[in-house]
Amino acid sequence: MKEYMITKKDLKEILNNERVVYQITTKRKLWAMITLHYDYRIWRWLRSSRKYDYYSQFYRKGLIGKIRALYYLRKRNRLASELGFDIGTENIGKGLLIYHPGTTVINGSAVIGENCILHGNNCIGNKGPAGSPCPIIGNNVEIGVGASVIGGVKIADNIKIGAGSVVVDSFDVEGLVIGGVPAKILKKK
Repeated sequence: MKEYMITKKDLKEILNNERVVYQITTKRKLWAMITLHYDYRIWRWLRSSRKYDYYSQFYRKGLIGKIRALYYLRKRNRLASELGFDIGTENIGKGLLIYHPGTTVINGSAVIGENCILHGNNCIGNKGPAGSPCPIIGNNVEIGVGASVIGGVKIADNIKIGAGSVVVDSFDVEGLVIGGVPAKILKKK
């Protein structure tokens, strides 16, 4: 797993970016809060997770850092349980968009670039044994509903993965459309 430090400025930029991605305006936020719309709940989970990532860096640096980290960890886990997520965002770039709640699992060692789109019911992880390699996914990758990316594979930027696909091989050419079980190239841009 990569080690990194996120600054307060980085956190603010990430949170603002993801507020725009989820289209959380003042008017829409009020309506979403009243109706408990899933977009709003997913955004709240993501915001809590990003804040946990930030404050967990300071976990060992005093009581206030510990309290904030634990607060956001508890909030993130409660929301994740409601939504069906098992995701740590520490290795995920800004702009993550998850369209639907449901069983979505991302191994904490997987690395995902910016502006990744998950349509729901996705699995991104290793082949099973603890410590085995996890996927590295580039920027602007769209993963269809029910698709899985398994093992130490690398996915290049701007790739679309079809619904229900199982990716077990690397695809290092940008702009592909891949799909199937196991996934293969369906279209080149």
